[in-house]
Amino acid sequence: MADNQINYSVRTDLAVEAKDMYVEKEQEKKPNIKGVEIQNHEEKGIRVSYVKIDEEGAERLGKKAGNYITIYADGVKNQDTKSQENAAGVLASELEKLLELNHVPENGRGLIVGLGNWNVTPDALGPMTTEKILVTSHLFQLEYEMVSVGYRSVGAVTPGVMGVTGIETSEIIVGVIEQFKPDFVIAIDALASRSIERINETIQLSDSGIHPGSGVGNKRKELSKETLGVPVIAIGVPTVVDAVTITNDTIDFLLKHLGNEWNNKDRPFQALVPGGFSFGKKKLEEKDMPSLEQRKTFLGMVGTLSEEEKRALIKEVLTPMGHNMIVTPKEVDGFMKDMAHLLASGINAALHEKVDIDNFSSYTR
Repeated sequence: MADNQINYSVRTDLAVEAKDMYVEKEQEKKPNIKGVEIQNHEEKGIRVSYVKIDEEGAERLGKKAGNYITIYADGVKNQDTKSQENAAGVLASELEKLLELNHVPENGRGLIVGLGNWNVTPDALGPMTTEKILVTSHLFQLEYEMVSVGYRSVGAVTPGVMGVTGIETSEIIVGVIEQFKPDFVIAIDALASRSIERINETIQLSDSGIHPGSGVGNKRKELSKETLGVPVIAIGVPTVVDAVTITNDTIDFLLKHLGNEWNNKDRPFQALVPGGFSFGKKKLEEKDMPSLEQRKTFLGMVGTLSEEEKRALIKEVLTPMGHNMIVTPKEVDGFMKDMAHLLASGINAALHEKVDIDNFSSYTR
């Protein structure tokens, strides 16, 4: 790395990861960051993280000021229907709170926007979710007297991507808003993560708006209250990572595995040789990371690099060869179907008082 300069922007759309990156970069020991409020709680076995960023915090983290809610929904990866149902219920509850926080009236008219390219599976989350949204605006216009109490007017649109339509996504949405006149917009999009462990199991809600395509370095015009004139709630799920992230995480997992084997008194040291590796589902944690001296023993100079230095080095190696690919899991088809159903169920329950999550398990892939 020439002149020891590190200039690498990690691909992430998640506020919790931006916070972690700041802590790593500044080598802070305290989890508290000036201008950033962080709270965590658990509901129905689902972990929820709140990150509130003001203008000062926005400058530190490189994320727009606003409220960010992260729901850890690993039931999709584990194909656990009950866990998915619980996550949908938590999503509905948190979405209701975010709408109330942004002063959206209970009977306010909503527009659901499914961002992304429906021809590319990991980018099709928005369109796939929109297909399952309970749309009612036409009923309010044509047969208002037939609509039961407990439903609100909701419309949905999938504007596509500029590469398919030739039109800027934001221009399409602005045109729809001018005619439809919603009180709020919910934009659904696929995101990018800096951790392979968060792929297809983390849901982020935010009232700060969204940049379509930002996860893969193709940032389009912002969709926010400032640009659209109405509150914009963004719902995103990381579906891709880049090769730098995969390589970096693999090195960390390798070190944690070696550290775990080294410190396990029930196993002899020969477990570190390939023939002694124990396969199967194992949860490796930060406490398994070996000491600096052990890391140097295992991987030499690479083992002593900081997180940022390691990522920068890997990028320096992969990028000139054109190998810093954007990658998604091979099970992406099933993951996307389940996640789209989860998101749509939560959104429908949040927007329509008459809709609940009780019939969630009736859906099958």
